Amino acid sequence: MKKFTQNDRTLQYIPCSSFIDCFDFVNGRPYNSAAFEAPISKEGYLSVAKIGDVTNKRDKEIWEVIPYDEFVSQKGVTLTYGDILMTLTGDPPDVGKVHFCFDNMSNCTWNQRVAKVSIKRTISNPEYGYILLSSKFCRIQLERYAKGIRQRNLGNEGFEKLLIPQLSEDLQYKVQEIVQVGFESYRKSQSLYTSAENYLLECLGMQGFVANPNAYNIKTLKESFLESGRIDAEYYLPKYEDYTKAVSAYAGGVAPLNEVCMIQDDNYTPEAKQTYRYIELADIGKSGDIIGCLCEKGEDLPTRARRLVLTGDVIVSSIEGSLGSCALITEDYNHALCSTGFYVVRSSQINSETLLTLFKSEPIQQLLKKGCSGTILTGIGKQEFKQIPIPLIRPEVQAEIAQHIQRSFVLRKEASQLLEEAKLSVEQAIAIGGVSR
Repeated sequence: MKKFTQNDRTLQYIPCSSFIDCFDFVNGRPYNSAAFEAPISKEGYLSVAKIGDVTNKRDKEIWEVIPYDEFVSQKGVTLTYGDILMTLTGDPPDVGKVHFCFDNMSNCTWNQRVAKVSIKRTISNPEYGYILLSSKFCRIQLERYAKGIRQRNLGNEGFEKLLIPQLSEDLQYKVQEIVQVGFESYRKSQSLYTSAENYLLECLGMQGFVANPNAYNIKTLKESFLESGRIDAEYYLPKYEDYTKAVSAYAGGVAPLNEVCMIQDDNYTPEAKQTYRYIELADIGKSGDIIGCLCEKGEDLPTRARRLVLTGDVIVSSIEGSLGSCALITEDYNHALCSTGFYVVRSSQINSETLLTLFKSEPIQQLLKKGCSGTILTGIGKQEFKQIPIPLIRPEVQAEIAQHIQRSFVLRKEASQLLEEAKLSVEQAIAIGGVSR
């Protein structure tokens, strides 16, 4: 391919070392898929980075978890600050993508389809190493050397061929500074979102709330099926009654969701030749942000890409297991499409930022889970969704939450821009070196 030969020509005029002289890499362990759980508490569990977590640069808080016993039985190893995670399999655009461990990772590991990459002496710092592997000059090589027809795989042979440009130490440390500032903005963004959520729970009188943990309840036919039409035992767990009572006790009042929000569920038919941004479940970040999207022509989009979203909408996953995948549509994603696996809502009584925080809060998450039904693909249907009790949060509280969430989104965007600036500075140095020789 032309891009491969062009890349070769650029790199032949740049001092380069082999990947194995610059980095160590270790494959993850083949953890049993049956061991992955969704526990109430993560105590005694470890978070595991999978391909999607690396590709979409997901926060470690939303990685799936395994019990410590499974980690020990597979002789797993934990991650540490400065480790770089790289996908080993995937379609051509995704194979070889990287994610940086910028936080305390002592309770995290990675699976067999991901490699942990760490720097050697020829690379001055891990932040620079991460940006270098993110650059188009390395990405093109990783795509080229991955084997396979449809799904590609990276192995030892590919890493042995991979050339790593050697740039000045001054640039390496400059990149490190930019990246560290970027990740600090990211941490502040996370902190602001957490503060908003805690403030909401405080105003609801539910900070530190603990529901009845009993896994049984006793109901008469009149109190159960004849009232709700539900025969699944989990629907009647005491904890759900506790959450319903606690939410309904809010002093400012409560109303069913369909009285507070408009639900946009009309199907939109994409124009065949028009390019759209498409948001799916995997594109949703921990703090209600959108961490990426697919850009495709209408004719190439999946059939579930049928919801048109506008600035200020809040999208809420309807799928059990992904109910926490809620996001606020910012100006960047105005007129994008999202999956029919989301409900698209907005309200004239509650601002979008507060609505997002409500849907992601533990009380409403629990009530969404209560409403789920089904066999193969369990989720919450529209009738159950419409009846979720929504607290009518006081205007002054809404304003405070909105301020926190807006600032959080600004900081997250700043972080992304700084990381992009660092990558462009590396790519420019490589391109200039290739032209000037």
